[in-house]
Amino acid sequence: MKIINPEALGQPIGYNNGLLFDGGSLLFIAGQVGWDKERRIVSDDFADQFAQALENVLTVVREAGGSPESIARLLIFVTDKDEYASRLRDVGSAYRQLMGKHFPAMTLVEVKSLLERLAKVEIEALAVIPEGAQSPSEPVHAPPGDSQ
Repeated sequence: MKIINPEALGQPIGYNNGLLFDGGSLLFIAGQVGWDKERRIVSDDFADQFAQALENVLTVVREAGGSPESIARLLIFVTDKDEYASRLRDVGSAYRQLMGKHFPAMTLVEVKSLLERLAKVEIEALAVIPEGAQSPSEPVHAPPGDSQ
């Protein structure tokens, strides 16, 4: 992986402008909210929801044979950018705990609402899974309506 941060854009803080990967497979991760296995939102707290949503993204990445460093892009949807800003210290702490010092290309978008009524944050991702990474040959859970 090569980090791409053109001087003309200034030094980014907390993200990179681009990551260039050689080889591997692209993994597109659907938007993940802060819910558990039973699809219950873990908390009303923004930082807790952020941490769970990011952990859910990482669960998909790991299942495909990747790691946090495999993530090339995060798209973060929030229902209140002011709440995000006010909780930035706790969000940053959760981020570092889960992602370490890996900073992919990131975008934050404020939206009116999310499909899951109680969700305050949803995270979508793109990862590059290294060639030869171990992943299951079949999905763990088949999509609804899929006959196997």
